Amino acid sequence: MAWAAKVLTVSDGVMAGTREDRSGAALAARLVQAGFDLADQQVVSDGRDEVGRRLTGMAAGWTGLLVTTGGTGFGPRDLTPEGTADVLERDAPGLAEAMRLVNPLGRLSRGRAGTIGTCLVLNVPGSPAGAVECLEAVLDVIPHALSLLAGETGQH
Repeated sequence: MAWAAKVLTVSDGVMAGTREDRSGAALAARLVQAGFDLADQQVVSDGRDEVGRRLTGMAAGWTGLLVTTGGTGFGPRDLTPEGTADVLERDAPGLAEAMRLVNPLGRLSRGRAGTIGTCLVLNVPGSPAGAVECLEAVLDVIPHALSLLAGETGQH
């Protein structure tokens, strides 16, 4: 089954038009290369409430993967993990841990992973290379996770 994915870039600069959305574009390209249908790509300003509201809207009534990029570090406006935690229904700490382990700089990521309904949410860093590297760390298990979220109960 071909799964669908959405990408949400969290960035004040991209939102204001002063920075190019390189990480969102890199994630979208890698997801399509992996066989996902890109269902949506959006940008939102940094901030806990903004991220939470946008995630809720993008996940509503949808089964698939939603990857956020940006706002996972230690900057004062890096509140993507907090906004994500506010709206996640179930955590998936193994996915977040696997993404952090791919690179020594991953230890600085505060990204979360979990579900909102039948949507799997992953927070990845804002650098294009870091975003793709973190996605690739878990890409092999994402189809199985999405199948389970969709209610399919195949072999374990």
